Amino acid sequence: NVLSQIKDWLEQRKIKRLVVVLNSVETKETLERWEFKIENEQGADGKVVDNAVKDEKKIKGEIRDVIRQITASVTFLPLLDCLCSFDILIYTHSDTEVPTEWGESEPCFIANSEEVKLRSFSTSVQRVEAAVSYKADL
Repeated sequence: NVLSQIKDWLEQRKIKRLVVVLNSVETKETLERWEFKIENEQGADGKVVDNAVKDEKKIKGEIRDVIRQITASVTFLPLLDCLCSFDILIYTHSDTEVPTEWGESEPCFIANSEEVKLRSFSTSVQRVEAAVSYKADL
């Protein structure tokens, strides 16, 4: 199961980036690329933070703000009036064991794309920066 694998890898800090790609079923062209960059927080000593204390209510509020911004993106993203599929691209550290049935993938960049950076949030253990790239000339 992809979602349980993502959860495990997030807890183990194995994921560097998570990307959701929307493709045209007919042409296989990438139309939108939602990227979530995940960085491990570092303390003043430069070491990765193992346990940090941040109010859960504050973390949920920051996540809620990102979700609101994603929902509001319908106002500027072009209407996808074709049948679409999606892929999940998971960028992991090189020492991560990947299930054998999973394959390598192209990064699915969009030529001449527009990009909008979304809000970021931090759990004090990991920081997430989000952005969406889209094909502007649909």
